[in-house]
Amino acid sequence: MADAASIDLVKVVALLGVTVVAVPVFRRLGLGSVLGYLAAGLVIGPFGLGWFSDPQAILHVAELGVVMFLFVIGLEMRPSHLWSLRRQIFGLGTLQIAACTAALTGVGLLFGYEPVVAFIGAMGFVLTSTAIVMQLLAERGDIALPHGQKIVSVLLFEDLLIVPLLVLVALLAPGEPSSDASRWTSIGIATGVLLALLAAGIWLLNPLFRLLAAARAREVMTAAALLVVLGSALLMQLGGLSMAMGAFLAGVLLSESTFRHQLEADVEPFRGLLLGLFFLGVGMALDLSVVRENWMPILGAVLAMMLVKALCIYAVARLMDSSHHEALDRATLMAQGGEFAFVLYSTAAASGVIAASQNANLTAIVVLSMALTPLVVLAVRPWLKHKEEKIDDLDVAEGLSGSVLMIGFGRFGQVVSQSLLARGVDVTIIDTDVEMIRSAGTFGFKIYYGDGTRLDVLRASGADKAQVIAVCVDKKDAANRIVELAKAEFSQAKLLVRSFDREHSLELINAGVDVQVRETFESAIRFGHHALCQLGVPKDEALEIVDEVRRRDAERVQLELAEGVMAGTRLMIGNVAPGPTPTPFTRPRTAATPLTAETAEATQGSRE
Repeated sequence: MADAASIDLVKVVALLGVTVVAVPVFRRLGLGSVLGYLAAGLVIGPFGLGWFSDPQAILHVAELGVVMFLFVIGLEMRPSHLWSLRRQIFGLGTLQIAACTAALTGVGLLFGYEPVVAFIGAMGFVLTSTAIVMQLLAERGDIALPHGQKIVSVLLFEDLLIVPLLVLVALLAPGEPSSDASRWTSIGIATGVLLALLAAGIWLLNPLFRLLAAARAREVMTAAALLVVLGSALLMQLGGLSMAMGAFLAGVLLSESTFRHQLEADVEPFRGLLLGLFFLGVGMALDLSVVRENWMPILGAVLAMMLVKALCIYAVARLMDSSHHEALDRATLMAQGGEFAFVLYSTAAASGVIAASQNANLTAIVVLSMALTPLVVLAVRPWLKHKEEKIDDLDVAEGLSGSVLMIGFGRFGQVVSQSLLARGVDVTIIDTDVEMIRSAGTFGFKIYYGDGTRLDVLRASGADKAQVIAVCVDKKDAANRIVELAKAEFSQAKLLVRSFDREHSLELINAGVDVQVRETFESAIRFGHHALCQLGVPKDEALEIVDEVRRRDAERVQLELAEGVMAGTRLMIGNVAPGPTPTPFTRPRTAATPLTAETAEATQGSRE
């Protein structure tokens, strides 16, 4: 018994050791962590040194890494945001999958596969590797960007496809077809499980986490986070659905919760470790004997399928109005097969739809495509210059502290910094604009490279010690994300935010920021003041007028907060007066004197 435990411990140490060595080396070489994991798995797997004989068992456990990854992605996808992506999920996703399926089925036929086998092989290759693509996007910090969101949308749609594809395999299986009753029973169970998960997410999860937070037991909160992820995945699996989709739905249902940042922090270490284990398992699963025996057709199929899939993705992206760079980036990232292909191929082999040898060949094709993806991304990098700015010579935000943390050093931030620096305030500045950071250095500024929308970067930048966090970024979504993180995690700091427009100001006020300033308001007020002076209006009177404009604007904001965006319209002075004459900006300095008896009588009557 002790010997068995010792052997298991040796295997665990071997896994950790090869990971610690391989991943940093591959990242140092610029090849990325994914290829490091795959290479390490190949070396220690049954077809390498033979330290592990059952890679499928490791893959089965490591699939939880993909599950947790999708849970974290779900936490970032509020239902309203997910609804806004519906056109990309079902429109772009459907078009891309249909085009790729047709083209890849043709490739399979050209390589001599029967129509059914060619179709199953094509569908498995169409299901892109969520794990690899999301990891590469995360390493670049592109998940939250618009082009990253399009890729995430297609990946979600592909994950949804695994269920109907498994049903299709069952229908194609030789022998007695399943009865209508059993089919409807399966559909009923799947629907019931889905509704149960939605109900639990809406009515149970938030009260549960409020109760656990009141207990102030951090380890229990971590256990509860894992319970939610694994429980939702298990529930969906029991209903015959995708585990990953169950975790994603749980994340979406918790995306509005005040505990979502805590949940993300609790799950993150497990997600990273299990996802690495998944890539190791994929590397171990590459059967080198199959590749050696059929290396020419397998290698030819890998290159042909990757090329054809990339061309289809590029064509669809351009058809949907994406730029050349964005389309090329998407085609490069999504040109491989994915982890769901293993499930589809093994199910098809077990059902007799494809032969065991065909399963081995198709699996090898997918694994090789996954291994080649980081290399392809590296090769295409010169054509994606705007995405690949080198930051090796920049100081990255880490272990910083300061009285003020300024996020964003564009035109607005540069002016704001002058008042603080003139007073000798200790200001830490972070930004992601590489060219600006380098340029600012020549003018005597120390700017650190860091993405303020990431919680780990904010911590590294000293947000937990800052007295003031000044959000000076010029993108509305980024500002909102930073505000959300700061309010949840750094309540000790006063929060000052640059507002994009009036509507954004209302959002920020409702979010509880301490100060919000519209980026053009004060400059426009000053501009109006100078315009009045140039027209000969006395300076004192011009100042009274602009003060009145400020007062009206502040009153309008209060009305809009209470009653809606249109509530303060009457306080605006237009150049077309519908009905009554607008109230003058300033009171008359002297009383009006009637010039005729008729006028005197009329004005007297109106006063009475």
